[in-house]
Amino acid sequence: MQPGNETATEKAAPEEEPLPPFSVQMAQQLGGVRGLIESSVPITLFIVVNFLGDHFNWWSLRTSLIVAVGAALSMAVYRLARREPTRHALNGVFGIAIGAYIAWKSGDAKDVYLPGMLLTVGYVVGMLVSVVIRRPLVGWLWSVTLDGGTTRWYDNVRLRRAFVWLTVLWAVVYALKLGIQVLLYRDSSADSDDLLGIARLALGWPPYALLAALTVWQARRILRASDPSPTPTDPDPR
Repeated sequence: MQPGNETATEKAAPEEEPLPPFSVQMAQQLGGVRGLIESSVPITLFIVVNFLGDHFNWWSLRTSLIVAVGAALSMAVYRLARREPTRHALNGVFGIAIGAYIAWKSGDAKDVYLPGMLLTVGYVVGMLVSVVIRRPLVGWLWSVTLDGGTTRWYDNVRLRRAFVWLTVLWAVVYALKLGIQVLLYRDSSADSDDLLGIARLALGWPPYALLAALTVWQARRILRASDPSPTPTDPDPR
């Protein structure tokens, strides 16, 4: 091969594209809002199916656990078959499987909620720590789930400050939710498992939706205010 041809080949070779930022990769893997919704389906099914089984004697706790784990596995297989990101679905399978195993071994339906309660402890601690180190967790989560993994939430000073107090608010709400669940978990009455399941639903999506709506509204309000307004074009003096 002649030197001139080698040079032409080297020039024609496409440059290797750099990897996207870590936050962008995480946004793609988590699946955005859809991934968050899917992660709540198995535990919701368990609550409903177990409630019906308890009050109408249609099936045992084991059946409720099988339904919940089966739903989580089905969503993971569906995503895998469509070659979609499966990380969030697999995390859901892992979480519900651990809770189901604990509840199956103990025979107490309340134990299925233990992993979620421990995870909530982690959320609260993580949020408070992120505020202390000035990397508010809610800002990062907003970027990953709703802003394509960009870093403008941190580059914008006003937006970063807003995410600080929003993160504190999220931590307080989650701590209150955890406190209520712990009280019901420690309750030894016959209906405590049903009450804990109802509390899990009532304290799940409603406060989460309100917090998410407040977060999105505040972020968009600040971003709109930060966008430079277009300046009118000066008329041609000629």
